[in-house]
Amino acid sequence: MGQTVRTRDGMALVRRDWPSAGARGTIVIVHGLGEHIGRYAHVAARLNASGWSVVGYDQRGHGQSPGERGRLATGDDLLADLAAVIVDVRAATSGSLVLLGHSLGGLVVARFAAGALESPPPVWQRDIDGLVLSSPALDIGMTTGKRVLLATLETLAPNLGIGNGLDVGAISRDAAVVAAYRADPLVHDRIAPRLARFLADAGPAVLALAPRWRVPTLLLYAGSDRCVVPAGSAAFVAAAPPSLVTARVFPALFHEIFNEPERDEVLGVLTAWLDTLTVSLTRSPR
Repeated sequence: MGQTVRTRDGMALVRRDWPSAGARGTIVIVHGLGEHIGRYAHVAARLNASGWSVVGYDQRGHGQSPGERGRLATGDDLLADLAAVIVDVRAATSGSLVLLGHSLGGLVVARFAAGALESPPPVWQRDIDGLVLSSPALDIGMTTGKRVLLATLETLAPNLGIGNGLDVGAISRDAAVVAAYRADPLVHDRIAPRLARFLADAGPAVLALAPRWRVPTLLLYAGSDRCVVPAGSAAFVAAAPPSLVTARVFPALFHEIFNEPERDEVLGVLTAWLDTLTVSLTRSPR
């Protein structure tokens, strides 16, 4: 199973490394709800080819990592887990460190970056050099009715696993991607109220702190997304300092922009931005 990362509560999260000789830095990938890091091997290969080492991990309750599917012990588990990964990476490597998160992972890395803007900073706060958000779950379409239901479930059964309601056909316009997702034994559809609460609250927290954003950020999102609400990404772009946030919307694409027929275009935008980031960090080390 390879390397693991020890969490604050003793879990051993499964870690996967894609090293690159002479890398300019490391990109840590955080996957989305119900999936696992193995689905990002093609993204890691493209980043390796651009001179970056890549580290990924299965979040708790996902993939090959332990934990009941879709459940959290405490509300900030995913943020503390990411901090543990960063500590491991920083201990073993030098150079820039960039976080790349998709969907739930995009929300996790955005909320993580926002921690640096809080006073006092949370215990899991760690410095990073750059941030990439892929279809981040900044707005999950929480209606008043859904909020009332969530509050009730939190009180009665905070770790009751239920279906996450994902429309699998909406993840990609590539039928082969959808079929592979359905057949993947490491994919699951469970979510519990405590994790749903994180999804409901972390997006508004990020948007509230966006005007004070301090980390160079690339936001890539799908204009035809039916898994998260694209308006959340648009709201972040409108609120954050334009000098720090570069955004690109792909109007026709579905949720998994790295798994769409236009994936090469999307990855090209990503690697071009990383080239620009490298130049910026070289001139003005963080």
